[in-house]
Amino acid sequence: MALWEYSASDLARMIAAREVAPSEVMAAHLDRIDAVNGAVNAVVSLRDRDVLMAEARAADDAPRLGWLHGLPLAVKDLCATRGLRTTWGSPLFADFLPTADDLLAARMRGAGAIFVGKTNTPEWGHGSHSFNPVFGVTRNPYDLSRTAGGSSGGAAAGLAARMLPMADGSDMMGSLRNPAAFCNVYGFRPSWGLVPADAEGDTHLATLATEGPMGRTVEDVASLLTVQAGVNPEVPFGREGENFAARLQGASLKGKRIGWLADWGGAYAMEPGIVELCAAALRQMEAMGAKVEAIAPPFPAEKLWQSWTTLRAMLNAGGFKAIYDQPDKRAQLKPETLWEIEQGRVLSAQAVYEASVIRSRYYAHMERLFQSFDAIALPSAQVWPFPAEWRWPQAIAGRAMDTYHRWMEVVIPVSLIGLPALSIPVGFGAAGLPMGMQLAGPVGADAAILAMGQAWHEATDWPGRKPPRLAQDGLQP
Repeated sequence: MALWEYSASDLARMIAAREVAPSEVMAAHLDRIDAVNGAVNAVVSLRDRDVLMAEARAADDAPRLGWLHGLPLAVKDLCATRGLRTTWGSPLFADFLPTADDLLAARMRGAGAIFVGKTNTPEWGHGSHSFNPVFGVTRNPYDLSRTAGGSSGGAAAGLAARMLPMADGSDMMGSLRNPAAFCNVYGFRPSWGLVPADAEGDTHLATLATEGPMGRTVEDVASLLTVQAGVNPEVPFGREGENFAARLQGASLKGKRIGWLADWGGAYAMEPGIVELCAAALRQMEAMGAKVEAIAPPFPAEKLWQSWTTLRAMLNAGGFKAIYDQPDKRAQLKPETLWEIEQGRVLSAQAVYEASVIRSRYYAHMERLFQSFDAIALPSAQVWPFPAEWRWPQAIAGRAMDTYHRWMEVVIPVSLIGLPALSIPVGFGAAGLPMGMQLAGPVGADAAILAMGQAWHEATDWPGRKPPRLAQDGLQP
């Protein structure tokens, strides 16, 4: 088996035991990137091979820094990396070289990771399709004519294509979950505050987005989360980290209570086959000892949408004010970003207050629901991976989408109140495209949700059983 086929955890163990050197791991992954990235376009701002090999050889005999020691990692291009181009997918920052790492990058670098480049993302992370005017579109390794999702689309595609052993990502509106589903890997959105933000801008109201891990195994996800997690004392509402990988031992679904929400009582339009595939996965979980119950929507979908779009627009309007106020820079923002900002600029204080009240009542309601269930389950996406030439799906099953992100609405019940959620692969549809399902629990139940995912992985291992067929002879899946 080639080194690029191993999980990050296996590679870490092999490096620690000196069965393989970081330089060998680096060379194997750079060869893989050379072979397939031209077609997939997941890894961008790739650093010079000779420089990377020199850093890897230095790690061969250096003291072990942490779990990531000597492992190649490409950081999502929404996260600033010292001395490594960071663009946010925007022409405004096409040549920007940060002088310091964001906290997430600093933690991963400090644990021994060698940054080979960045992973592609939509401009400013807006939308769940990874294309931008700086680097172009990222394609799905399972069908190069299709999207890999977003905004962590480059991360998911790089993982699935075996260019990267693990990846970081971020998630406001499903950006760790939707691309994981589209690319047959695992994406974990942690409880809000577990992986803290940097102390920049607003950190009290901006609690909709978080960073987190992706991997081809749950062990990799849990181990990378252990590196990423932990309080930043300069940011409020933080949560302490722990050794999440150690909590996977003896994982089982026996006796776990799962509430199945399907399409939220018909509120969320779904393309044919998605709900059925997730339901089949839940039947398999029942055979593994879980207790699955179909439940009614616990809160009106239209109220969640009202709260979400209001708070998201408010944050975008504030965060982008400096750019928007400069006409030359405003002209270089994509239409979806402009729409977000302009929606927020006309909001009243009363509208924001009402959105926060909805959010508060929904949080309380879900906490009561979790007294009866260990997790809720929802599809990770409402559509199968769509053509890469589209900006976004205009309709789902005949239902028109009224905004650029309405087709992603199924992720909002998790994002709005910061629940921990793992997107698990659940198989493939009739067209051979992957899909995933969200398992979400109460705030703070990160280790428990990951353990449920580990039990599922041990029983199914969809990423290992069905990798993309990206052969070098034409790169046809």
